[in-house]
Amino acid sequence: MNVNSQSVNSNRHTKNFNNPERFIEGWYWAIPSHKLRVNQVKSLTLLGRELAIYRGKDGKAVTFDAYCPHMGAHLAEGKVEDNALRCFFHNWKFDADGSCVDVPCLGETLPIKLKTWPTAEKYGMIWIWTGKTPQQPLPFVPELADAECDAAFGARFVKNCHPNVVMINAIDAHHFNTVHNFPVDIVFERQEVNENAIIFSNTTRGGDNSLFLKLIRPFYKNAVTYSMCYWYGSTGTVTVGPDFLHFHIMFALRLLEGGKTEGQTILITQKRPGIHGWLLNRILLWLTNLVGNYFAKGDTRIFQTIKFDLKTPIKADLSILQFIQHVEKQKALAWGNWQLVMARWGDGETWREGKVREMND
Repeated sequence: MNVNSQSVNSNRHTKNFNNPERFIEGWYWAIPSHKLRVNQVKSLTLLGRELAIYRGKDGKAVTFDAYCPHMGAHLAEGKVEDNALRCFFHNWKFDADGSCVDVPCLGETLPIKLKTWPTAEKYGMIWIWTGKTPQQPLPFVPELADAECDAAFGARFVKNCHPNVVMINAIDAHHFNTVHNFPVDIVFERQEVNENAIIFSNTTRGGDNSLFLKLIRPFYKNAVTYSMCYWYGSTGTVTVGPDFLHFHIMFALRLLEGGKTEGQTILITQKRPGIHGWLLNRILLWLTNLVGNYFAKGDTRIFQTIKFDLKTPIKADLSILQFIQHVEKQKALAWGNWQLVMARWGDGETWREGKVREMND
């Protein structure tokens, strides 16, 4: 069914999606774990907010707002002591909960508490939750939810468009044919995992003229799996491959000033025991990187020049509209101050929800 009858500027009909001043409350990548050593503190700007992050003697990463509540000195200039952080300027000391535990000139503590942010590590990356208490888990590959994993970093990149726009590329079925010359019939089915996670999956058939599928076709009997799990509208995990060997790629994105994107590719595979398992995983992660590069090829030009404006959605865009609707329903924070903004629609049906309903009908 063609739905070109209405020409609407989609950027005026969304509150969260592709909004350079908003992002979804959730877990966002901060820095690679290996770049924060024990007893080290670093400055970090994440989603427009200035932070100080350190690793205590116990090995745990802790994240504070950047400035000391006394006179505003940057805490990244300070010193880690055991599992606490001491400000360089007047030597006030704050424990991992943000409580002031020492004011040297007074010889006592003060009832002051720094703003701390939930911090965790997975896939070799430090992640920060941008709200008070984490409501959802760290992003993960659904197929490997209960597995211990090995991971490696792929490309780190900056794109000239919003993370939401980069994310929809993986479920833009039509562009696989036009940009990547991927002769397959892709129809996505969606599954909402929770408020902040949604899966689009497809069993890909065809593709006799695709070099990639030609290379792997001798090794499988069934169709090639392709699925995408989105977290917080900005981090996506791709699972692709034949039944006996799935490749898993995470694209962890975060919003930059002006509506641009900074991203880190993370290559993931299930941990295998012993030295032979370790060697096999190195090969698999290398192959995973090749697969990721194959799919990324050709998209860079689009992301550098696109001014996303879905004026005339067609049936092939259904999965994109469903993703936009999913983002619209999530809790949004303001870029820079991380304050909650009212981002949910009212009781009336939006234009985009109407289009999704029409297509489903």
